[in-house]
Amino acid sequence: MPDRIAKDGITLNDCVHITTMKKFLQMLFNKKPAADASIHPTPKRTPYELMGGEAPTRLLANRFYDIMASDPHAAELYAIHPLPLDVIREKFYEFLSGWLGGPQLFEEKYGHPRLRMRHMPFPVTPQLRDQWMYCMNKALDEVVHDALLRAGLKEALGQLASHMINRER
Repeated sequence: MPDRIAKDGITLNDCVHITTMKKFLQMLFNKKPAADASIHPTPKRTPYELMGGEAPTRLLANRFYDIMASDPHAAELYAIHPLPLDVIREKFYEFLSGWLGGPQLFEEKYGHPRLRMRHMPFPVTPQLRDQWMYCMNKALDEVVHDALLRAGLKEALGQLASHMINRER
């Protein structure tokens, strides 16, 4: 059954995944203060801030694409990306900036991300999702030093990556 359009090209399925992600992020950010609350996400400290802002966010985007371009486990994923990767690296950094709670750079330039819609022209299979997560998990392991934050980001990005699947094979 095709997704019904809810509003502005966003499907009802998109709304469910957005709601799930919002609940997860609220759970992650609204934790009770721990002994050292300064290292945990709170409504006043976003993942973007906890990671260190622009430089680590840009490093995460760049490491993701470095891994994709060099690791044989991601060869199929790399093959569907336009070369050179300079433009897509910048767009991914801009998306991550806003998604992590920093400046909304992507939305300012391109409008709402509408990720599923933007990925529809490309065959996103479970295998490609797994390759994407392989690269992202390796990049997160290198860039995000706080274990709780890293685990939360892996979970949220895993849900997002699964939502992008538009073909079974």
